Amino acid sequence: MTEHAQQPVQPSRRTVVAGAAAGVAATAATVATASPATAGTGGSTARTTKLSILGTTDLHGNVYNWDYFKNAEFDDAQHNDIGVAKVKTVIDRERAARSNPVLVLDAGDTIQGTPLAYYYAKVQPIGGSTIHPMARAMNLIGYDAAALGNHEFNYGIPLLRTFESQLNFPLLGANAVDPVTKRPVFPPYVIKRVKVDRGPDLTVGILGLTNPGIAIWDKANVEGKMEFPGLVEQAKKFVPELKAKGCDVVIVSAHSGDITGSSYGDALPYVENASTLVAQEVADVDAILVGHAHLDIPNREVSSKVTPDKKVVLCEPFFWGKRVAVFDLELERKGNRWSITSITSDTLPTNTAEADPKVAAAVQEQHATVVKYVNSVVGTSAVAMSAARSVVEDVPIIDFVNFVQADAVKAGLTGADASLPVLSEAAPFNRAASFPAGNVTIRDVAGLYIYDNTLLGVKLTGAQVKDYLEYSMRYFKQVSGPGPFTTAAVTNAVYNGATTPDYNFDSVAGLDAPLTYDVDIAQPIGSRVTNLQYDGAAIDPAQEFVLAINNYRQSGGGGFPHVSTAPVVYNRQNEIRQLLIDWVVAHGEIDPTDFASADWKLVSGGTPITIT
Repeated sequence: MTEHAQQPVQPSRRTVVAGAAAGVAATAATVATASPATAGTGGSTARTTKLSILGTTDLHGNVYNWDYFKNAEFDDAQHNDIGVAKVKTVIDRERAARSNPVLVLDAGDTIQGTPLAYYYAKVQPIGGSTIHPMARAMNLIGYDAAALGNHEFNYGIPLLRTFESQLNFPLLGANAVDPVTKRPVFPPYVIKRVKVDRGPDLTVGILGLTNPGIAIWDKANVEGKMEFPGLVEQAKKFVPELKAKGCDVVIVSAHSGDITGSSYGDALPYVENASTLVAQEVADVDAILVGHAHLDIPNREVSSKVTPDKKVVLCEPFFWGKRVAVFDLELERKGNRWSITSITSDTLPTNTAEADPKVAAAVQEQHATVVKYVNSVVGTSAVAMSAARSVVEDVPIIDFVNFVQADAVKAGLTGADASLPVLSEAAPFNRAASFPAGNVTIRDVAGLYIYDNTLLGVKLTGAQVKDYLEYSMRYFKQVSGPGPFTTAAVTNAVYNGATTPDYNFDSVAGLDAPLTYDVDIAQPIGSRVTNLQYDGAAIDPAQEFVLAINNYRQSGGGGFPHVSTAPVVYNRQNEIRQLLIDWVVAHGEIDPTDFASADWKLVSGGTPITIT
């Protein structure tokens, strides 16, 4: 049969859910027709039609193919490119290549992750005439909806609500709920009604799900204001509602990885990475745009446990705009409804695309402001320091973080706590971080501490410090012999089905006296920390310490023992990155002789190992 062009329809209009913007309960949804930009010009007959879904996730404040920490174009070993400007070019190309309707979605983590995002949250917060650069860029693409990511909450709910108000599309969060009513405080879903030539409208429901870990990771921002129940539990409530409203297709945009498990262990009753569980356990879900895990998953089919022979298609398009997801659906008419006959998916690289000139122009002034900001000199370094080997040895640049954190906590302790010895934990967030010998800029420091964590102090015993270190050493793979080993051969071990990331490998250092220990990675997990000493003597299990710790870790991020329930003796809501910058400004020079020492080492059977 001859395909006919779709008739033009009016641009979509977003209906604000009653009360949602004010943070009260709401379960209504946006209902809109596809706009001319997304409707396409055909792709249907009286009996069949097609639909495409394009998607992004974990853009993390990247508009340009630019590395603010290196002050250069972004590049990696695979020569990926990043940024919304390139994403738009790919999306426009894919729209033009299709004669059928196209919808565009995002799976969250948008407003945190680069100095560009930080600047317009903390230095010059958005509001009034100051529009978030990600809002400018994403509005030009013409997204139909985006799920909330966990990092959307890093700067507090008021800033998130301001960002939401600047978007031309809804932020969806079916499992971000009011603590009292248990109803969503963001729109749970949007329904798009697409005109089909010589046939009934194609009705598409888009459900947005965010991550339960927000309750832990941003506890200070959300406690008592929002709760985050499980993805499966909320999907089971709202997918039937979408079907009851006539949706032929149900797409889930989920900020939750596909490898089932949680970095926070059993600290919450809801799974962090639950996209596969949604596919398996929730009837009538057709496809899931996956986010959060920073993986490239072109196509994964998951068998439903509730609908025989049904396969749910999952696709995750990497992160930072390195890929664009594409789902292509074919449908056939059954009476006045449409039924899916096939779904395929893939991820498309952006590194062959030119930056879209409209996006580039829209954000150029803000980009230039931030480049100038991050390249301003704040002090000097006596020697060059690098984090390249921070995952296998005690290096001065990580000692610097521990020193500044411990020093700040020590200065803020009062009463009897002021006499307690202070320790500090730090993880290698960015192996590429370095300080040059000579001038140190804001971007050098920001490159070392890439997260917007705040500093706390908690009280632990010596025995609890030992437990904490043993838990951290899950990071290492079990090997025997002195080596030599490559870094990859001993780090990022798989534990409980998930790869342990660098940011969940904590070393601990002492401020008032050295805390020293060996890590015997020939031993099984739980028995690796040996020769643990404080001030040259075996640590007293009963001695009390204050541990300087970031809010992510203290609130349960990573599932480390004791710290989430330990007494908090210091909490001034100071951002650790800013504390590092302020320390450099105040002291002028970073000299490792003031704070650095090799207090821990990797061994096998007690013999130091060689890492090449």
